[in-house]
Amino acid sequence: MGLEIVRGNEPKSRQVLAAVYARVSTVNCGQDPTMQTRELAAYCERRGWAVFDTYVDNGVSGKRDSRPALNRLMSDAHARRFDVVVCWRFDRFSRSVSHLCRALETFHALKIDFISMIEQIDTTTPAGTFVFHVLAAVAQSERETNAERVRAGLRHARAKGKRLGRPKVVVDVMRIKSLRAAGYSWRETARQMGISIGTAFAAAQAHEEPERLLAAAGD
Repeated sequence: MGLEIVRGNEPKSRQVLAAVYARVSTVNCGQDPTMQTRELAAYCERRGWAVFDTYVDNGVSGKRDSRPALNRLMSDAHARRFDVVVCWRFDRFSRSVSHLCRALETFHALKIDFISMIEQIDTTTPAGTFVFHVLAAVAQSERETNAERVRAGLRHARAKGKRLGRPKVVVDVMRIKSLRAAGYSWRETARQMGISIGTAFAAAQAHEEPERLLAAAGD
C-alpha cells in the first residue's frame, strides 16, 4: 500500500473573477436586464468563477460609447480588478463594431478575456482568440481607411488653394508695448488685447529681436 504525500504549503490557484455586463435600451417597454444578469451569473457559476461585480446600463442605447455602467467597468478593467468580462450578446455590449473592437483590444492588452454567451465567443479558447484577431484586423482596416480619407481630403483642399490649420492671429505689437510702458502686467495686457498671455509675450519678443539685430548692425 503506497503512501499519499500531502503538502500543506502548496499554493492554491486563484479563483477567476468575472465582470458581468448587461444592458437594455428601454425600461418602460417590458425590457428587464434581470434575465441577462441571472443567466450570466449561472454561466459563471457553471465555470467556477466568482462574480466580481454586475454592471447594468438601463435605458441606454448601445450606439453610445459612453455609458455609466460601461464606463465603470472599463475603469475597473484598467485597475485589473477582474479577469474576464461576460455579456449576454455582442449587441448588449456595443452596437458599434469599431467601439467593440477598441474595447476588445483594451481587454487583450490588459490580459482580460471576453465572453459573449449567446454567440459562444470566448477568448479563453483558441477559436475565440481567432475571432478576436479577425475583429482586430477589421478595426485596423477601418482606422487606415478613415486616415486615408482624411489625407485625401487635405490633399484636395490644398489643391483648391485652401489654407489649412488655425487662422493667424494679428497682434498689435505697438499697443502691447504701450500697455507695458504704462505699467500693465502681462496678464492685464493680454486681457486688454483679448489674447492669451503667451501670444502677447511671443509677439513682443518677436518684435524686439529684429530691433536688437538692427541696433547691433548700427553699432
